[in-house]
Order: sequence, then structure tokens, then C-alpha cells
Amino acid sequence: MNKAILIGNLTKDPEISTTTSGISVCNFTLAISRRYANAQGEREADFINIIAWRNTGEFVHKYFRKGQKMAVVGTIQTRTYDAQDGTKRYVTEVVADEVEFVEKKGAGEAGGPQKEVNRLEPIEDDTLPF
Repeated sequence: MNKAILIGNLTKDPEISTTTSGISVCNFTLAISRRYANAQGEREADFINIIAWRNTGEFVHKYFRKGQKMAVVGTIQTRTYDAQDGTKRYVTEVVADEVEFVEKKGAGEAGGPQKEVNRLEPIEDDTLPF
């Protein structure tokens, strides 16, 4: 099974382009904080390259901006290519199948206040059938 579930912040605005056959493709990078701090007490981040095709890519390009927190579900893909200097390069990226907002509108924008996502509250109702 090949499935990646990521939540992180966009490092810059998503970039969209079109292939020669007219298919939209959007590239972006998520900064994802590691769970634990390093020896100096700082939390490091991993920068994961993401690619989104067609409608998913157009959605990302239209609605997401640098700094926003987003969730991505997709698959991990590796590929190789020959660089101009003749060396072989290896690329690992996530191909997005689904993307979702994680914060309310306006949260995570540069210079804007960080807003907390609404938390679910338990329902205590004896009339519920479950």
C-alpha cells in the first residue's frame, strides 16, 4: 500500500502550468514540523514536494497561498532524470489525490493572526440511537 497523509504549511504560493497535451499540473512544497525537538530544543521541519494534477491542481492554485496550513492525501512517487551535467538525479514527491483546508479562512496568512480550528464538543443526549 502506498499512501501518504500530510499536514503542513505552504512554503510559497503554488505554481501551476499546463502540459503540452493541455493538462493542468500544480507544484508546491509543504513544511512539516517534526514531532520532537533536536538537541538544541528546536523543532525542525521537513520540506515535502507535492504535485497535483488536473482539477485538484487548479483547486490548490486558486484557493491556497504561502503560509496556509493544508492537508494532503496522496501517494509517494520516485523518478529519475539526467541533469545537464550528465549526473543522474533522483526525485521523491507526493502526488496529491485529495487536499483540504485545515484552518479557517484568513488563518495562516502572512502577518495575519493564527486562528484556532473549532473543536468538536461531545453531545450528551439520551435520545441519540447510538
